[in-house]
Amino acid sequence: MKVAALSIARALLLGVALSQIPAVAGLAQGTCPPGMPPGVFCGERNIAHATAGTYTVDGDHAAVLARVSHIGYSYSVFRFDRVSGTLVWDPANIARSTLSVSVKIESITSNVKDFASQLAGDQFLNAPRFPEATFVSTAFRQTDTTSGRVDGQLTLMGKTAPVTFDVTLVGAGKGFGGGPRIGVNARTWIKPQDFGMPAMFVDPIEIVVDAEFARNP
Repeated sequence: MKVAALSIARALLLGVALSQIPAVAGLAQGTCPPGMPPGVFCGERNIAHATAGTYTVDGDHAAVLARVSHIGYSYSVFRFDRVSGTLVWDPANIARSTLSVSVKIESITSNVKDFASQLAGDQFLNAPRFPEATFVSTAFRQTDTTSGRVDGQLTLMGKTAPVTFDVTLVGAGKGFGGGPRIGVNARTWIKPQDFGMPAMFVDPIEIVVDAEFARNP
């Protein structure tokens, strides 16, 4: 029993000691793990590294998720894989920044066999008639050093309504293979009725965006 108690005490002391060492947080500060190729710079959660310019969504590192109530039992998660857009970023005056994003409705995926094609079809999102959902910003509002809110107009299924995304900086830095990058996570909730969705959708739907933006040359 004494040996076990001593082991636990040592483990606790070691944990406290490690927590006091800033270098342990090296990865959070942008230090890349060993073995990364030359010219690859990891991002830092530091807004100072988000340099001014016009950025384009990196479609290979972006997705939009919709979390939809499954008749009150759980949330079904659907992913839209084809995302494009432009961010004009002005760190000197963040309120002047602008964002426009488009999502291809037919790119929706589901782990329920054959359900994605139904969701994109006439019964639900009607991609043949409304092939894209778009978001165009109307205001940027910084709330602290790594987060803010972006107001804008969301157009889905031919209907437009105002929404506000809560945005958190994931990382910014020199990037890789083409210049600086900014990565964010953004979330909002929409009312299905605002966009003419079928009556079966009664609960608010959470929209989650994870995206990297690469600065144009």
